[in-house]
Amino acid sequence: MKVLHVITGLAAGGAEQQLRFLLPHLGARCEVAVLTGRGAVADAIERAGVPVHAIGMRGNRDLRAVGRLARLMRKHRYEVVHTHLYRACVYGRLAARLANVPAIVATEHSIGRAQIEGRRLTHPVRALYLASELLGHLTVAVSPTVADRLSKWGVPRSRIVVIPNGVDAAAFGFDAALRRRARERLGVPENAFVIGGVGRLEPGKRFDLLIEAMATLEHATLLLVGSGTCEPRLRELARSVGVAGRVLFTGESADVRAMLSAMDVLAAPSVEEAFGLAVVEALACGLPVLYDTCPAVEDLPPGSAPGARRVGPDRLAAELAALAARPPGRLPPPEAVRLYDVRRQADRLESLYLRLLGALPKEEQR
Repeated sequence: MKVLHVITGLAAGGAEQQLRFLLPHLGARCEVAVLTGRGAVADAIERAGVPVHAIGMRGNRDLRAVGRLARLMRKHRYEVVHTHLYRACVYGRLAARLANVPAIVATEHSIGRAQIEGRRLTHPVRALYLASELLGHLTVAVSPTVADRLSKWGVPRSRIVVIPNGVDAAAFGFDAALRRRARERLGVPENAFVIGGVGRLEPGKRFDLLIEAMATLEHATLLLVGSGTCEPRLRELARSVGVAGRVLFTGESADVRAMLSAMDVLAAPSVEEAFGLAVVEALACGLPVLYDTCPAVEDLPPGSAPGARRVGPDRLAAELAALAARPPGRLPPPEAVRLYDVRRQADRLESLYLRLLGALPKEEQR
């Protein structure tokens, strides 16, 4: 079975990293097509032996990308096209139809109540999404929360399958040597208390709350892993509250495990999430987690993630101060990490591909 994964870009974001760690566990012969910039994740995928095809899309209205994608699909005769992220779903599903690909699947990684991947949910954005959805066969929601949002948008429930994101626990396990090397590279003392934030530096992530909390945490360091449009504003905020020397911006990092190993707590104050992959990765690394919204934790049975606690903005600084005063050290990975094992995700996706190709009865889907 030949599968082409189509994704908008391959910077070090959650959906991009999710695809990177999923690919080695799929038994199908997989390749990747990236519409825009390759980014750090593309190199990591290629090092693992998966070909990456750069489509060279220039802007949201570069319709020539559809033709290039369709030619690629016809040339390599893929049996399944699996799209990820808004632009790739719109262009990839159309190209797959033009190329007569037998099975067309999309994964919805990031849809909110009022936005999708940072775009405001205007009528044209929603209409284009729903029109392109009709060109595919099924949409995979990464959480029940996402499935509910898709249904409210107008996607029929019969065309939605919930398959949660997966995490390779071994790929994110705590490593003391990585911690030491990462801290040396970043200039962070070994005994410093490090608060971490992982994700795109965009308004919805609310990393400004972490910077403001730093003003009350005299001996802590804040490590922000990611890039985005808010970086200049966040840097200015750090200067204005007098903590610029203790806030480190690493930019995109393909080695999230090293960054997590360097941290003592992960803080995820995002007001809205589709899943919360960074939270599960942090739990796999043995970190305590303070979050505001995280379907990955909230959709599980109580007690599945004892190291993760929901904390509102009004309590965030106090909770971080309490952890800084008595660092809990590394925690054992909780049951949540096992429940989100990437191998389980890969098995379910492959069963879905086979069912769409007519090789597996619906009732046998795992």
